[in-house]
Parts: sequence; structure tokens; C-alpha cells
Amino acid sequence: MYIGEAARLSATTVKTIRHYERIGLLPEPRRHGKYRVYDQHTVELLVLVKCAQKLGFTLREMQALMADDQTGRDSIRAAIAAKSAQVQQRIDQLQRQLADLHAFDASLQQIPDSCFHL
Repeated sequence: MYIGEAARLSATTVKTIRHYERIGLLPEPRRHGKYRVYDQHTVELLVLVKCAQKLGFTLREMQALMADDQTGRDSIRAAIAAKSAQVQQRIDQLQRQLADLHAFDASLQQIPDSCFHL
């Protein structure tokens, strides 16, 4: 597939793909004449990079994890899994805090209005 199709399938842009190639985050694509040709592996890698970015990984961090192709992908997946666990822990903590705030609000609602007009 050509770059436009790879961008569409990975929900990125052509500009982003070219940038990732320039900085070495993506492998150099095959060429068909003057056109770059991408495979499903590249699309999967782009999706993985986007997921990692949403979890707060920088491009530099991903480059370090991508030292070589297969173990690089595995490293990113492991890092995403670890980060996802951290994100879930934070969500759980916020939900507990929110429940505490709701309980506090409910207790305040039960105080008669007359107590506020002293």
C-alpha cells in the first residue's frame, strides 16, 4: 500500500509517517519506482506508536525501545502494558476520591438549612 493508505489505516497523517521515518522510528519503506510502499507491519507499528503516545511516551522513549525491530515492538508493548496498569491504578484512585467526595456532599446535604443561618 502507498503512504496515504497507510496513514488512513493507522489514523495518522502522511506528514507524521514521513517524520517518523526521518527520525528512525519507522523502518525505511520499500520503493516501487518513486513511491514508498508500506505493509501491514508498518500500519501496526504506527498504531502502536499512537497508543504509546496517548499513554504519555515521548518519541525519544519509543526510539530507545525500538532499538531493533522485533524486540523493539515487544519492548513498546511491554512498556504500554506497564503504563496502562499505572493509568488504571490512577483511574481507580480518582474513582475512590470521587466516591468520597460524593459521600461528603451527601452528608452536607443532610445538614438542616437552619444550621447555616446562625
